[in-house]
Amino acid sequence: MKFKTALVIGASLFCMSVGAHAGETFDAVKKKGFVQCGVHTGLPGFSIADSRGEWNGVDVDICRAIAAMVFGDASKYKVTSVTTQQRFTALQSGEIDVLTRNTTATLTRDTTLGLMSTGINYYDSQGIMVKKELGVNSAKELDNATICVQPGTTTELNLADWFRSNGLTFTPVVINSPDEAMRSYEAGRCDAFTTDKSGLATVRTTLPNPDDHVILPEDFSKEPLGPMVRQGDDEWFMVVRWALNAMIEAEEYGITSKNLDEMTKSENPNIQRILGVTGEMGKGLGLDNKWAYNIIKQVGNYGESFDRNIGASSPMKLERGLNALWKDGGLMYGWPIR
Repeated sequence: MKFKTALVIGASLFCMSVGAHAGETFDAVKKKGFVQCGVHTGLPGFSIADSRGEWNGVDVDICRAIAAMVFGDASKYKVTSVTTQQRFTALQSGEIDVLTRNTTATLTRDTTLGLMSTGINYYDSQGIMVKKELGVNSAKELDNATICVQPGTTTELNLADWFRSNGLTFTPVVINSPDEAMRSYEAGRCDAFTTDKSGLATVRTTLPNPDDHVILPEDFSKEPLGPMVRQGDDEWFMVVRWALNAMIEAEEYGITSKNLDEMTKSENPNIQRILGVTGEMGKGLGLDNKWAYNIIKQVGNYGESFDRNIGASSPMKLERGLNALWKDGGLMYGWPIR
């Protein structure tokens, strides 16, 4: 198969080792009265603003959960939309308190950026999308293709690794903006577009004729996505980590935003602890014992967030897959609140 040639657009971002920016983030957040979250500039299902300027998505829900946990009010948050190039600098500099943006946890990011992952809220893999008219059924048929990709991402590195390991060549069309990358793909400046499969699924729904585009079956990588914080503030790290765990645990025990008041009457000791009926589960976090109750009441459990943003009740209609609870064959396994 013969593919067109293309120029490389933009420049790759290089990473450097950055010292930890330690600070009392938790105290600063409480003092200013809101949590500042870094989110994607606009990825349907994960973080995107509606016509009223209100943000929603599974990543925004993590931000809202942190606000509900700390302040008892899920509206006590603000977002800063950050690109792939800006996201780590924004967190390192203190511009944001937490990065709740679809960001892959890796060894390098945990050890050289002064940052650390707090947990995984979406297990993904990298894929590649092509126009159906190209007649391609496998990424292995893309030898000598031009591929649109964002710089400074694991996506760029995984793409090169996969093609090299399969003895194939390609020309990267490196474009900073995801919107510009999609426009370039639509305009035919590249033969294919690569990013996380969840991202491909969501952006495909925004195209004029979604059925004219095919996501190929290959998985190029493992992409465990989740929030990140700065190193050096263990209290804040714990808050963010347990906000996510509370949402997962709530789903496992069948606690939802609609039934949790009735569930406070449950005799199950695990449910009693989660909802603050018994125990001192907030003490170690420096919070009220109703911290998890507030998350579930105002944001919902993990399954509720998934369903309305990217699952069956959303335009994306993504299957739970790896993101199902562990007891349902997935990888979502909340840590015990006890």
